[in-house]
Amino acid sequence: MSASTPSPRPAAFSWLLARAHLARRRTQNLLTVLGIAVGVMVLIAALSLTNGFSGALVNATLRASPHLSLNSFAARPVSPELERLIRADRRVEAFTPFLADKGLLTRPAEQGRDAGVDFATLFGVTPAAAQVLELPPEQSRTLAALGPGQVLLGAALARSVGAFTGDTVRLLNSQQRRTELKVAGVFTTGNYLIDSAYAFTSLGTLQALQQTGNVTGYQLRLRDPEQARAAGLDLTRTQPYSALPWQDIYGTLLDQLALQKRVIAFVVFLIVIVAAFGIANVLTLAVFEKTQEIAILRAIGATRSVIVRTFVIEGMVLGLAGLLLGNLLGLGIAAYFTVRPFQLPGDLYFITALPVQVRWQDLLWVNLVGLGTTLLASLIPARRAAGVEPARILR
Repeated sequence: MSASTPSPRPAAFSWLLARAHLARRRTQNLLTVLGIAVGVMVLIAALSLTNGFSGALVNATLRASPHLSLNSFAARPVSPELERLIRADRRVEAFTPFLADKGLLTRPAEQGRDAGVDFATLFGVTPAAAQVLELPPEQSRTLAALGPGQVLLGAALARSVGAFTGDTVRLLNSQQRRTELKVAGVFTTGNYLIDSAYAFTSLGTLQALQQTGNVTGYQLRLRDPEQARAAGLDLTRTQPYSALPWQDIYGTLLDQLALQKRVIAFVVFLIVIVAAFGIANVLTLAVFEKTQEIAILRAIGATRSVIVRTFVIEGMVLGLAGLLLGNLLGLGIAAYFTVRPFQLPGDLYFITALPVQVRWQDLLWVNLVGLGTTLLASLIPARRAAGVEPARILR
């Protein structure tokens, strides 16, 4: 027999011992596996729901917000040169010039209805705004067809003012000018902050109210919203406009969502750590119970590495079983909430349903860190077992 053939035998022997040990403690092993599985399940479900919440909130926000705004440093007419650059940029899907203003919307009292009043951010846009914003089809058609003296109100804003399709509201703008607008319809994004503050009218209507032919700038929708910063820098490099990507407008919101995810992941991962170190408890008890067996194995030639490998294999089997079961349960919960989303009050959480978004990056780091914790928990009793002195025990 060659000198290389005995090399796999220690590993096979360690695996044989590990199987024998695992078979004797089925109840404790099962409880340990379930503990790890529950921790992993909760972590995957929590991260998936957090991802879904963040994604849904951002999507709802971008339905009535452009991916990129190019604002002029001073009021000016539309810029043919800038429009040429925008049309030539393949990242741009649609754009519209716009004029922004703030004002007070009021609806006079009528028989059976009290007066309504609320502040609004008003955007004067062209029909191309229907391609810049992602409103539902019917609402998008209403936006594209806005005529002189018409306004499209956010749903929550309409409820606050008490004005709905066909009603007439009065507008007092930031320059103390007044006009009457007919409500052409209402729109809903799912983000309460937008639905309660935004209103759209035709560009000509707002220009006539402000007695100007200028515009505030341009609103753009990109094929990939994540390219908003780069596109803004490129388009404004030689133009007297400042770029305002959606990430800057909602930067605080994005930071809060990222912090929320980190906190939830850390807190829930403590469950996985506690469950993983349950493996250390099980293996430590096994070391105490099998001290004499370990001493005999050492006496007949088993090396320290064989003993360490045996208990590490036991811990890894328990850990992998827990991780596998936890992944299946976590993905099962995610699938359930995908079919039946958890309903939320839209006026409190900005969205009406809590979707689920499973990211492979989250699954990867959950399993890698879980596996690392399991390995660490296994090494502690394994090193203790390897330190057993056969001569002292057998004496």
